[in-house]
Amino acid sequence: MKKLMSVVMLLFVAILCNAQMANPVKFTVQLKTNGTAEAEIVFSGKIESGWHVYSTNLGGDGPTEAAVHFDKKDGIELVGKLTPRGHEISKMDDMFGMVLRYFENSAQFVQKIKFTKPEHDIKCYLEYGACNDESCMPPSTAEFAHKGKSPAVDAAAAKDAAKADAKTEAKDANVADVADPTTTAEAVTDTVATDTAAVAAVANMDKSELQKLWTPVVKQLEKFDKPINNSLLYIFFAGLLGGLLALFTPCVWPIIPMTVSFFLKRNKERRKAIREAITYGVSIVVIYVALGLIVSLLFGASALNALSTNAIFNILFCLLLVVFAASFFGAFEITLPSSWSNKIDQKSDETSGFISIFLMAFTLSLVSFSCTGPIIGFLLVAVSSSGDIVAPTIGMLGFAVALAVPFALFAMFPTLLKSAPKSGGWMNVLKVVLGFIELAFALKFLSVADLAYGWHILDREAFLALWIIIFGLLGLYLLGMFNFPHDDEGRRTNVPQFFLALLSLSFAMYMVPGLWGAPLKAVSAFAPPMNTQDFNLYKNEVHPRFKDFEAGMAAARLEGKPVMVDFTGFGCVNCRKMEAAVWTDSKVADMLNQKYVLISLYVDDKTPLPEPMVVTDTDGTQRTLRTIGDKWSYLQRYKFGSNTQPMYVLIDNEGMPLTGSRSYDEDINEYMKFLQTGLDNYNNKK
Repeated sequence: MKKLMSVVMLLFVAILCNAQMANPVKFTVQLKTNGTAEAEIVFSGKIESGWHVYSTNLGGDGPTEAAVHFDKKDGIELVGKLTPRGHEISKMDDMFGMVLRYFENSAQFVQKIKFTKPEHDIKCYLEYGACNDESCMPPSTAEFAHKGKSPAVDAAAAKDAAKADAKTEAKDANVADVADPTTTAEAVTDTVATDTAAVAAVANMDKSELQKLWTPVVKQLEKFDKPINNSLLYIFFAGLLGGLLALFTPCVWPIIPMTVSFFLKRNKERRKAIREAITYGVSIVVIYVALGLIVSLLFGASALNALSTNAIFNILFCLLLVVFAASFFGAFEITLPSSWSNKIDQKSDETSGFISIFLMAFTLSLVSFSCTGPIIGFLLVAVSSSGDIVAPTIGMLGFAVALAVPFALFAMFPTLLKSAPKSGGWMNVLKVVLGFIELAFALKFLSVADLAYGWHILDREAFLALWIIIFGLLGLYLLGMFNFPHDDEGRRTNVPQFFLALLSLSFAMYMVPGLWGAPLKAVSAFAPPMNTQDFNLYKNEVHPRFKDFEAGMAAARLEGKPVMVDFTGFGCVNCRKMEAAVWTDSKVADMLNQKYVLISLYVDDKTPLPEPMVVTDTDGTQRTLRTIGDKWSYLQRYKFGSNTQPMYVLIDNEGMPLTGSRSYDEDINEYMKFLQTGLDNYNNKK
């Protein structure tokens, strides 16, 4: 078991250490000729699971579409437009308000040509956009160059080509060999506002100062990364809480005194009874941790990561939690076949020693499944969708510890049993409360699927309305306004239930203003993004001051403020979600508007550069930067070592990082900590 756990932990560490650079699409290009004057340039791409590549002719308001561009086309003439081939998926996208077409697993784009001269010289590239459910690649390219003899020449095309202006062709092939992509004052492209002081400051910077702003800071960013994943500690405590709740259910709590009494009666020596009770508790831990390990090993790291955004899995999770909730409400009991527990119990009677105690613990796991099953299922669903490969194991460890400790504790101190709460109707009330909570969380998983498919059945106000009803009904139930089948007749509200009801009803009332657009920080991590709200009276949008890196940095120097660089894209869905759900928070908006200079760099900006530039990329290959978006994409890769959006980096006036970077995460509190940490570190540098 220790060896298996070590292997899993090492695998998890390896996953955490993966570089941020993503390369989910690989294209190969070939020129297909058939001995005639016509030929095809074929771009064939292999796409990693979970990613998709957009097709051609999507429209200017959509994401980056596939398009072919020619730097040189000597001796050829294009025939028609770039044509997609293969299984094309078409789906309505709510964020763009249009039908998007894309490819998964593989894609192929074909450009037909005619040869117009006995020899040809072709230089071109395919530009394409790729996204998954969490992030998007900047517009990427697949380069192609070919020269040689043409199989045949089309007479009509050759005649037209002879009339073409040779100077135009020469101009098309003119690519400036520039290794330094820094901006001059004349090339500043701040389309947000004309800041003459910033432009003047850029003009006053010498070349060395501009180059310093582009200095790579990948290693400095890595220093801010935490080697320990704090979310695992949270998952452990979530499992611990689940175990405590399961402990007080009707299937578990009454078994504790019977089990402890059994160990004390069958052993004359109290020390041996305590040892057996502790062994019994350890066996419970081993059983549930093994369950977590099985889930981790069955799914693997990539599958667990895909669960968090996969629409089909989220629908299944939603249905599963609804079934669990119905079970807790008393509609039916989720039980395992009684023959299983009978056989295990029989085996424990026939054996002795550790095996006997272990089988007794296994019997407890089977017998109590009707109460623990929905809690375990909810816990495994929640932590599996977090994407951490060891999360199910850590969650089950916390659950098992909470469930096992009382058996050992009461065996060591039997007198505590006299003061322990007696079994009663309160345990069924606890089950019903858990049922309401599972029903509420089921809507969270349905919301993920709703956003993925664009159904619009669970927009933000619909989600909040259902949560208001659920927690309102929970409060009324705790006040004794209605009962479920397994509740005691004449059930009355006691003091703890009254305060729980007060808390639940207050929470329901807190969410009411959200129907009109209030941010509701307490539920922002669960509710759909703000942009899905149809009726919104709350307006607190944040707009970047600059869309040019050097101009924004110059302004930050003049004002003595830190900088937040926002690597984004016009076609980046999750960028819009962050702006709608996080940047609209009043505290976040105030921090970005007042304390920082916000620079948004659009990696898919198609505005041409004054002159194309050839640079050496991070992988050692030569790339040609042709647009403003190409330049900002190169900046992100070269300076910050990443190529997915959204990416938020806090830097000082010299371009050095103030803390680690952030990507797509709608947790407002964590985002505020991120901004505050950067501001504190900036002030400490002064």
